[in-house]
Amino acid sequence: QVQLAESGGGLAQAGGSLRLSCAASGPIIQILEMGWHRQAPGKQRELVAGYVRGGSTDYADSVKGRFTISRDNAKNTVILQMNSLKPEDTAVYFCSAKLVSSYGLGSPEDYWGQGTQVTVSS
Repeated sequence: QVQLAESGGGLAQAGGSLRLSCAASGPIIQILEMGWHRQAPGKQRELVAGYVRGGSTDYADSVKGRFTISRDNAKNTVILQMNSLKPEDTAVYFCSAKLVSSYGLGSPEDYWGQGTQVTVSS
């Protein structure tokens, strides 16, 4: 099975930094999109940052200038560097990927990590 392994969540102070990592593994043929979403209690899940088709990046307006996404294609890994954290960043962060695997009959499918808690205190 395809797995998305997340790490790096935890507790930070306002103004601090955290780094989230997500590594995809399994019978992956091609990754089309990969990035991070988050969901806070009572709120909709939203895109934080990610690589979209074609390799371009996309960021939520609320994190522009503070968060940076990068990737290591050889390791099927994306990194989210989160700086200048705010209490409003508190949420469960989910790694996501749209990819083609040997299970998908050649069609892309969406995969999600388990989620990792990020808590920012003031």
